[in-house]
Amino acid sequence: MRITAHQPLPSTPETMRKRAHILQHVPFEGPGSIGPWLEAAGYAATRTRFFESAALPAADDVDLLVVMGGPMSVNDEPLHPWLADEKRFVRAAMEAGTPVLGICLGAQLMAAALGAAVRPNGEKEIGWFPVEGLAGGGGDGALFSFPPSTEVFHWHGETFDLPPGAVRLASSRACANQAFQYGERAIGLQFHLETTPETAREIVAHCRDELVPARFVQAESDLLSAPPARYAAINGLMGRILAWLTRPAV
Repeated sequence: MRITAHQPLPSTPETMRKRAHILQHVPFEGPGSIGPWLEAAGYAATRTRFFESAALPAADDVDLLVVMGGPMSVNDEPLHPWLADEKRFVRAAMEAGTPVLGICLGAQLMAAALGAAVRPNGEKEIGWFPVEGLAGGGGDGALFSFPPSTEVFHWHGETFDLPPGAVRLASSRACANQAFQYGERAIGLQFHLETTPETAREIVAHCRDELVPARFVQAESDLLSAPPARYAAINGLMGRILAWLTRPAV
């Protein structure tokens, strides 16, 4: 069959797959455990790698948007002009009801896109520290409910104000706004649940200069000596968040 520019592509198993799009800011902060979850859940994954090209897809072609971390600030538009387009793209996805997950810088981009301030945190938080799930997740399914306390992987020096209309989901001693939900399908995480032993080693290799001793900054040896069960726990929670974000509409 001849296909013209005005004809839809015939349906095939590949074209019928749901599409996840990943916004990646630096080579060493990739999707980690998110990649295998997407594959198992039947998603075809595409990426915008801003360190190579700032081209973005059509917003209505994306079924799930994942916004990764990075060492730059959301306020660095003079250095990275593509940040302005990225914020607009992220806001459009949230307003359209597309499931959106933001991680570290990604959560800060979500907050900034919704009009909230992003600024230096009072403390750098780097290493394995607990976050506390806040009461109010409820049992009606309207909000994602975090466990009362979970030890997770952190690497950030900035924080965000809670965006207007958002609900705080988790907090920690070092940083009040650790997770938030906006609407029914958007969650921002200041911490990293996607981290694997490999991605932990990558970020240490590229950002080792940030490991300056402080109250909430662990030594490299402690940071990298986490047992496999700890990674399995955070990756499992990451999977539960993704499943919740992409749950069928009621």
